[in-house]
Amino acid sequence: METTLKQATPATSIPAGHPTTLAAGSGVFITQTLGGNVTVRTDQGLFRIASEHADAIVGYVPPAAPSAAAAGEFNEAAVWSALKTCFDPEIPVNIVDLGLVYDLAIERAGDGSHTVEAKMTLTAQGCGMGPTIAEDARQKVAALPTVTSAKVHIVWDPIWTPQMISPEGRKALGLE
Repeated sequence: METTLKQATPATSIPAGHPTTLAAGSGVFITQTLGGNVTVRTDQGLFRIASEHADAIVGYVPPAAPSAAAAGEFNEAAVWSALKTCFDPEIPVNIVDLGLVYDLAIERAGDGSHTVEAKMTLTAQGCGMGPTIAEDARQKVAALPTVTSAKVHIVWDPIWTPQMISPEGRKALGLE
C-alpha cells in the first residue's frame, strides 16, 4: 500500500537500527505489518515504524488483534505465544518459527508473580535491528499477566543457520 505520513514520525532504519524521524508528507510504501509494527519503504530505504506511531500513516488501519496480556492465565505457552507476535521487520516469519529463540527460563516467586528470561539470536551478527527486535519481544512478554520482570538477551552461540527455521516458518517462506 502506497501512502504518506501525516506527521513527523519516529522510525528505525533497517538494517542499521538507527533511530530517525521521517518527515511529515513523506511517501511510504508499506511492505510488512506483522506483529503490530509497520515496515515501510521510502526513497531513503527501509524503516520500521513502531505500532504506537503507526497512526501517522495516512489510511493505515492496524489489524485488530487481542493483546498477549488479554490471553488470560500465565503459563509457558502464553510466553511462547507472545514471542510468536514478534517479527524481524524484513522477514515475514515470527522469531520463534525463524528459530531465533534459543532458551526460555521462567521463575515463579512466592507471591505468584513471574520473572521471564529468554535468549535469542539474529539471522546475522551485524544486524542493527537486534536490540529493537529483542525489546519488542521483552515488551510483549512483560505485558503478560503476573510477569514482573522480563529480559531478552541476544546471544551468538550457536550461530543461527536456516536449518533452525521450523516447518511452519519454512512453509511461510516458500522453502517447502
